Order: sequence, then structure tokens, then C-alpha cells
Amino acid sequence: MNQNLPNNALAFIALCNEYCMAVENARESLLPSFAGNMLRLLPRIYISASDLVNIPEVMQYREEEPYVSQALEEDYYESVRRSLESLLGEHDTYLEVFEEDMKYSDTPIAATVSEQLADLFQVMYNFLETVREATTDVTYEALASVSNDFESYWSRTLCNVMRPLNQLYYSELKGDDEAFDSDY
Repeated sequence: MNQNLPNNALAFIALCNEYCMAVENARESLLPSFAGNMLRLLPRIYISASDLVNIPEVMQYREEEPYVSQALEEDYYESVRRSLESLLGEHDTYLEVFEEDMKYSDTPIAATVSEQLADLFQVMYNFLETVREATTDVTYEALASVSNDFESYWSRTLCNVMRPLNQLYYSELKGDDEAFDSDY
């Protein structure tokens, strides 16, 4: 990876890496510490991804329909999702209120934290694989692509998954002080 990138691009790459490592290692985590870690990481990723539009080179590539290769294999995605599902257990499913189809439905629409976190993992994993050994131009193109995708869909996924994680962390797990103390 090229080190001549602006600090906000390097910060975004570092946060993506930290997120991917946390998700890949979820099976070794305790639920309270994992939820707390996600609640610390996701807002920082949101801010960092939002700031990508302030990089002139990123904006230049955004006009050219940039592309990030799909490096994550379906089996690995599914393995990550199942690991998250296992960790979250009964706390995985929640009612989604910001789903577009909700306005046409008489019944609530369920979503899962595990799938949303795995979807974010897919975006960041593919991005990291693209920039790992990339030239500066390819890195800017990948940053532009991830910035476009952030605006069009994964920013909503990130925001939506924070609500159930927040509920889980501060309501469901708060009474389990032993679990909070044991993993810090």
C-alpha cells in the first residue's frame, strides 16, 4: 500500500482493517466486549468514510465509475456471518424500521445484526484486498468506489446496525457486570 496518501485516507484504511480483524475474530470474543467494540468502531468508520469526499483525488475518480474487485468468497462470507450469528444468539434478530418496504407492509420486517455486520465486512474486505498491493492511482480509485457505495447503500447499513447493537449493549447486557469486567 502506498504511504503517500492523505491522513484521512490512511485512517479509513486502518479502520477498515481494524473492523475486519474484529469481525474475523468474533468467535473468540465475549458478546459485551464485541458489541462495545462495534459501537466504538462503527461511528469512526462512518465519519472517516464521510470524509473521503474531502480528498480531491478521490473526487476525481468518483466521476469515472470506479470499481473494487470482489475478493471475498461466498463461503468465507457465510462463515463470518454464522460466527457472528452464533456470538449474538438470541440478540441477532431485530425489527427494522427504516426498510423501504416497511411503508407497504402491515407486518414488521426482521433484520439480523450478523448479516448487516457481514455485509459491512464484505465491503471493507474487498476494499482492503484491492488496496493491499495497489498503486496510488488504484488506491484512489478504490477509495472513490467505496465512497460512492457508502453514499448509495452501506452508510444506511452501518447506521441501522448501530441501533440494535446499542440496545444490546446498554439494555440487554448492562446487568451482566461480570461479562463486562472479564474481557477488558
